[in-house]
Amino acid sequence: MTMGPMRFDDRFLEEIKARLRLSDVIGRTVKLKRQGREYVGLSPFSKERTPSFFVNDDKGFFHDFSSGKHGDLISFLQETERLSFVEAVERLAAEAGVPMPEPDPQAAQQEQKRQGLAEWLEHAARWFESELARPVAREARDYLTRRGFPDREWGRFRIGFAPNSRTGLKDYLIAKGALPGELVEAGLLIEPEEGGAPYDRFRDRIIFPIADQRGRIVSFGGRAMDPQARAKYLNGPETSLFHKGRLLYGLPEARKLLHADSAGDGDLVVVEGYMDAIACQRAGIAAVAPLGTALTEDQMEVLWRLHPEPTLCFDGDAAGRRAASRSMDRALPLLKPGKSFKFALVTGGKDPDDVLREQGPAVLKAQLAATTPFVEALWVRERDQEPLDTPERKAGLKARLRAAAGAIADKDLAQAYRDDLLGRLDALMPARSAAPAGAYGRPRTPGRGGWRNAPEPLTFPTAEGRNAARRLATSVDPIAAALAKGALEDPHRLDDHLETLEHHGFGDPALSELAKEIIHLRIDADILDSGALTRHLRERGFDALLTDIDRAAANAGAPFLKQDVTLAVARSQWTRAFEVMNRLAALETAVASAKGNLAERSDMIAIERLKAERDTLKRRVRSGTLWDENEVS
Repeated sequence: MTMGPMRFDDRFLEEIKARLRLSDVIGRTVKLKRQGREYVGLSPFSKERTPSFFVNDDKGFFHDFSSGKHGDLISFLQETERLSFVEAVERLAAEAGVPMPEPDPQAAQQEQKRQGLAEWLEHAARWFESELARPVAREARDYLTRRGFPDREWGRFRIGFAPNSRTGLKDYLIAKGALPGELVEAGLLIEPEEGGAPYDRFRDRIIFPIADQRGRIVSFGGRAMDPQARAKYLNGPETSLFHKGRLLYGLPEARKLLHADSAGDGDLVVVEGYMDAIACQRAGIAAVAPLGTALTEDQMEVLWRLHPEPTLCFDGDAAGRRAASRSMDRALPLLKPGKSFKFALVTGGKDPDDVLREQGPAVLKAQLAATTPFVEALWVRERDQEPLDTPERKAGLKARLRAAAGAIADKDLAQAYRDDLLGRLDALMPARSAAPAGAYGRPRTPGRGGWRNAPEPLTFPTAEGRNAARRLATSVDPIAAALAKGALEDPHRLDDHLETLEHHGFGDPALSELAKEIIHLRIDADILDSGALTRHLRERGFDALLTDIDRAAANAGAPFLKQDVTLAVARSQWTRAFEVMNRLAALETAVASAKGNLAERSDMIAIERLKAERDTLKRRVRSGTLWDENEVS
């Protein structure tokens, strides 16, 4: 006999799914054929001759292209056998040998109450959506349009608006039969501590509905329209329906995008905010965002149910790096074979929303596809904590690496991490006699930021060696040299470009070590004076390279290096040239990454536009028109 209404714990449902293979259960009614990492067969929901029904055991979901239906083990039984949710769970639990939880009358009563709160939240969402269309929301609509978010897509994400009214939503819901206490419990109203009538929580804000894993609205987030508002973004409070640390914004839509990926190789990206998640999803990228907190252990488990190696995307500023570091620390004990994370950084000081608006979906996809494995991100973090210029600091790095690997609960994976990290350490600090020669003829010794040129001279004893040295001395790209020289003469030019410099340098691999050294000095020592910066670089063994930069820059024709240019104009010219060169680098990356992976004609058109822009920039660089006053000003 089927038991009455009850709430199933997520762990109980996951235990059932873990014991049953989706393809085995579905294979009893649908003839499936292996195709790569998936199974394919004829749709059980519609008549078709060509198979368009896919089953993915790794992700635990099916997707039917002919009908658009997708779901998991439970929803498949619901769809094909017309079972209720509870009936489907009972059937599968019996097959999996998982005992059903005992019915709890009190839990059933609580679930009925939660269902009532969910209904008021749904009514609120509809009211917010209707308010966005009213004249009072004109400023909110203009803001969304300026952010490159067209009105035709607002309905897809159920964007709304809360007018600047103390009781607008309250009056609407009470007229529909709600009690003020219910609306307080749902997080829609605030009950003053000093007493008095409850009032609307969200006022004069753009509203983003927050849904649980089943797509049911459980809370809202609001973006303030008033720039003086105490909180720019405001989430609803913890309630019986809403737990910030267990949910992720955009999860239902991200699931749909993953399920629609027939190849099964789509990424799941974790970004920092609502608009970033929406931007990614509009570009066809499955993305979610934490709800105003650092990524929690519960959220990581939710992510791993959908994807074995989600990508964590953080801003490149200091706050973003701190958030990435906190996520590493929380994830380390939970890592297992087949459960990890990758890291991505959207370049140029932008966030995903900016990139989509300014450069289009192809560039956003390419940037998010350029990921760093967890172990490498961990290595870089520990290596760059302090200079490695004393035995104590080198030993400290080794101890930190051992401790990081030891934090992983899975013993086999912990050993694999220990071997990998210590192997990187050995490569960074080999025996002195085996140290590789630097590009400018001196043996290198390890230090923060990589290999540094040691002060001991090394001559080239042969004619071939002298010729090689001369080739190296003239191999620096003139424009890259001009950008480097401009930065050395006025280090303040780098203030807003350190993250970009870290990824692309000055546009010439020969200057990458110099760029790293400048970044570390700029961040750690806060060296602002040109003379002090140059002296430091010469002491670090970059003397020959600085001479080569001077020689190559003289051939660039860069206007910001001229003596008759004011400082303000020179800074503006340098910034424009730096952005152009990095835009060129981003275009090269985007075109290379997207080539051969075009799914639609619109993608092909977008790539052709990127290639045209790239080629135009290349011609400007080669012809020297990069420096024209109407181009750089």
